[in-house]
Amino acid sequence: MNYDLLLLPSGAATIADVDEYLSTQQGRTETETVATIAAELNKRNSELPAADTFLGTESVGGAPSGAVLHVSSPYDAIGFVRNLLFELATPRGYALYDPQLAWLVDPAGRVEVAVTHGGAGEFPYLTESLLAQWIPELADPAPFLIAERAPEHYIQTYRLDDGYVVEYRDGSAKRHFRLDTADPAEVAALIWAWATETPRPADWTRVKL
Repeated sequence: MNYDLLLLPSGAATIADVDEYLSTQQGRTETETVATIAAELNKRNSELPAADTFLGTESVGGAPSGAVLHVSSPYDAIGFVRNLLFELATPRGYALYDPQLAWLVDPAGRVEVAVTHGGAGEFPYLTESLLAQWIPELADPAPFLIAERAPEHYIQTYRLDDGYVVEYRDGSAKRHFRLDTADPAEVAALIWAWATETPRPADWTRVKL
């Protein structure tokens, strides 16, 4: 059984928009952008020993799906393939859709920070809409999210049974702060304010480490 990811042009606002767009592309000739991305994926996959290949099919691309590219991979290659798709697709203005999680990762309005999602791994950017979806969905066994701009410059949250702990570090242990809140919208807003370097009043308490 494979894990499916889809690439489509940036611009869909909701999953319903994605579904509608996918339906409009059925039967259409593959676009040049899709063909280029598919060719690079196939090339990199073919360069590996059979035991290390990352595609769940012999090749990708060549389907009558217009501006959409369907990529499947073995479960143990999900993180690698997703990062590779970000590398190839984001500079071309393409979003990534994960139908298993119903996640649309669209580069529009992004802030490029290193993100670690406890349940899903690493991502190269944040958007306000991703935070609004991710924070309420954080769940065991790893209910945390970290965004890092540089070493010792990060913000993180961990979901507890009764709310969230949010911490940020601004360069050193002397600049490490924390607050607790039960409101996921506040957590998302605080992380986005940090990511965009927009001052936001909050009741931070210095953490003594």
